[in-house]
Amino acid sequence: MSKGMLAAVAALSLAGCGGGDKREMASADSLPRDLQLAPVDTTAPLNDAPAPAAEPTPPPAPEAASKPAPAPRPKPKPAPAASAPAVAAPAAPAPAEAAVPAAAPEPPPPKRLAAGATFQAATDAEIRSNKNKVGDLFTAQVSIDVKDSLGRVVIPAGAQVTLTVTALHESENKGDSTGTLKVKPTAVLINGTSQPIVASISGLKTTLQGRSTNAGDIAKVGVGTGAGAVVGRVIGGGGTGAVIGGLIGGAIGAQRAVETKDRDVVLPQGTAVTLTLDQPFEPQS
Repeated sequence: MSKGMLAAVAALSLAGCGGGDKREMASADSLPRDLQLAPVDTTAPLNDAPAPAAEPTPPPAPEAASKPAPAPRPKPKPAPAASAPAVAAPAAPAPAEAAVPAAAPEPPPPKRLAAGATFQAATDAEIRSNKNKVGDLFTAQVSIDVKDSLGRVVIPAGAQVTLTVTALHESENKGDSTGTLKVKPTAVLINGTSQPIVASISGLKTTLQGRSTNAGDIAKVGVGTGAGAVVGRVIGGGGTGAVIGGLIGGAIGAQRAVETKDRDVVLPQGTAVTLTLDQPFEPQS
């Protein structure tokens, strides 16, 4: 035999011896452990049925493994809040219940001057008793605006008031003031329209102006002369008494003519007069 074969045989022999020793040692070690185990009830039937094996999970299919995982679905958007239901328009009210429109503001009252209202005017012409007569017309111009209770102009400044002469008489005696002049307003001219007016004038200031001896005054002198001659003839007799009486009578008559000489009543131009309404006045529109 070769050396190599001898060595292999020797090795196998040694392995066989060594294995017996190891089995003997394992038996010796297990004996104490078996003695320490708790006693077992040998009368109970043994349940030697094997536990059911769990079913093996099948491997994933090759196609499923190769497919990518599906993307997560987006969360659904919340449904919009339900809008409030449309409110139906109210039905039109019945004609009987129709809303009453607001009343229109009342128009202002018409312009009006109450009775008793006064205003000033100035005469446009001179009135004289030896030139004018009853019934003559002349005018006076309103001095300032005449307004109603609301402050509205009713008769503007510059309006012309028509005046009518109702009485006119000169003064017959030098020493008296019996001359008469009366006038009455009858109309007023406003913006070219003449409108009747019922009023009176107060505080009319007239003057008396003397004038030269007229035919009437001369007649008075003649009467005095004749009367003196008659008286002288009766008293003195003859022509001498009549002449003396005539001279005396003429002198008396001349003096009488001077004393009784008429004086004219005069209302100068531009004289201020005061007019007072006797009735309310409403101008025409």
